[in-house]
Amino acid sequence: MTAMATQVESNCDALLRAGNTNCAGCGMSIGLQLLEQALGKDRKPLMAIPACCGIVTAGAFPTSAYGAPVAASTFASAAAVATGLSLVGEINGEDAPVMVWAGDGGTYDIGVATLSAAAERNENVLYFCYDNEIYGNTGGQRSSATPEYVTTSTTPRGKAERKKDMMAIMAAHRIPYAATLSVAHRDDFLRKVRYALTVKGFRFLVLLSPCPTGWKSEPQESVDLIDLAVRCGVFPVFEVFDGMRYRINVRPDGTPLEKYAERQRRYAAASMNLEGVRRHVAEQWAWLEGMERAFPGSE
Repeated sequence: MTAMATQVESNCDALLRAGNTNCAGCGMSIGLQLLEQALGKDRKPLMAIPACCGIVTAGAFPTSAYGAPVAASTFASAAAVATGLSLVGEINGEDAPVMVWAGDGGTYDIGVATLSAAAERNENVLYFCYDNEIYGNTGGQRSSATPEYVTTSTTPRGKAERKKDMMAIMAAHRIPYAATLSVAHRDDFLRKVRYALTVKGFRFLVLLSPCPTGWKSEPQESVDLIDLAVRCGVFPVFEVFDGMRYRINVRPDGTPLEKYAERQRRYAAASMNLEGVRRHVAEQWAWLEGMERAFPGSE
């Protein structure tokens, strides 16, 4: 009985508690587990979560699958709500980190106005975007984070437009810190989150988050998919300091793009146009490496 009680107590202390309703292989769940490791057991954040899979995770009030205080916000207002939490905490002398945990729909699209406003004011908020590249909670529609040629419920023949470069947009705000996170590169993930926790002001972190339902992939392959995305260059792993200084953390190793695409049926419509994806990946890397050479980053 003592061991069982200890296990229950430990589960209650977890940032993401067992028994939540998240799908198997959900990249958001993996990200939350790594976030907890970065925070440590004794540090609990205040979280603002807009309409997304992340707020469905909490479950029905008054219970919660989160082991931290969470403010549920509208789709468009997570950064504004987090700003309020941060300012009130500062007035009250509290030191709990204030975080946003939002999907790409609430970041790249619907919430971009309040996100930009909070970044421009340099509010003391740590913003996480788990990017599953669709509106995963409302039927798998395309978002501006959806890559070109990918099929969704609203782009059955493949999306025509390229993915929005949110990191470039956030860097243009000259915020103190922005970075991409890979759940397949744990040490790099933890280092970046821990560094971000030491920085005051607005910080933006985005992790590519597999959604087996929307990506039409196997749940057990989610971490492997992110590893392939990094290795073939589709998902660059890098960080930007003060919006100006760039540092690449992991470079592609020449893994063929096909190895990443063929394990997701969402790329079915792109099977004849992977050359276009390959060309745009090469363009992105040429730009990123040029920025690092011209403006090298360091902590």
